Amino acid sequence: MSVNNIFAMASRLIRQLIRDRRTIALIVIGPIVVMSLITYAMPSSTGVLDRYAPALIVTMSLFFTFLLTGISFLRERSQGTLERLMASPVSRLDMVLGYMIGFFAFALTQTLIILLFTIYALDIRYQAGCLWQIFFFLILIIVMAVCLGIFASTFAKNEFQMVQFIPLIILPQIFLCGVILDMDKMNKVLQWIGKFLPLTYGVDGMRQIMLPEDILAIFKETGQIQFGLGTDIGILIAFVIIMSILAAVGLRRGQPS
Repeated sequence: MSVNNIFAMASRLIRQLIRDRRTIALIVIGPIVVMSLITYAMPSSTGVLDRYAPALIVTMSLFFTFLLTGISFLRERSQGTLERLMASPVSRLDMVLGYMIGFFAFALTQTLIILLFTIYALDIRYQAGCLWQIFFFLILIIVMAVCLGIFASTFAKNEFQMVQFIPLIILPQIFLCGVILDMDKMNKVLQWIGKFLPLTYGVDGMRQIMLPEDILAIFKETGQIQFGLGTDIGILIAFVIIMSILAAVGLRRGQPS
C-alpha cells in the first residue's frame, strides 16, 4: 500500500469533480430540496419530525452518498480511467482507498448540508452537547456508504444498471430497518433480514445519540431501540471493512460494455 498513490488518486478525483459545476450544484441543492419536501409533507403536530429526524438524516446520507459514489465510480470505468490505473503498478487496495477518500470529501460536504439544514433550518430538537457525536457517527455512515457504492458499481456495466441498484440495495433497507415501520412490528423473517442490513444499525445508533431524553425513553420502552450504541458502531465498522475488501476484490479489468 502506497500513501502517495492513494492521495494522488484522491486529489485527481476531487479536482475532476470540482470542475463539474452542475454536479457541485446538485450536491448542495439536492439534499436541501429533499429534506424540505419530507419535512413539510409530515403532520404538523409537535414532536413528529423530532422522532423521525435521526432516521431521515441517516437514510438521506446513505442514499446520496451511495448514488454519488456508485455513478461517479462507474463513470471512471466507462471513461477507461480505471483500466489505465489497473495497468499501472498501483494496487487494487490503493485504488479503493484513493477513490474512497476522494468520494468521502464530497459525501462529507453533502452530509453536513443535510445535518445542519435539518437541525437549524428545520429547527429539530436533539440532545444538548451531542452535535459532535452526531457528526462522527455520520462519518462512519458515509464511509460505509462510499464502500457500498464502490462495491455495487463493480457489478454494473452502465449508468442505467447502477440506478437499478437503488431499489435493490437502498429501498429494502428503508422498509426493513425501522425507518418507516418499527422492526418489532414486522414479520419475524423480515426482522431477521433487517439485522443483516447496515442501515438498521445506523438508524438505531443515531436515535440513541440524537433523540431528546423524553422521546428516547419512549423508544426504549416500546422496543424501538434494538441494540446498544457500542454494538451499532462495532457492526458498522465491520461493514466498512468487509465492503472495502469486497470492493478491492471486485475490481476487474476492462471497460464496461
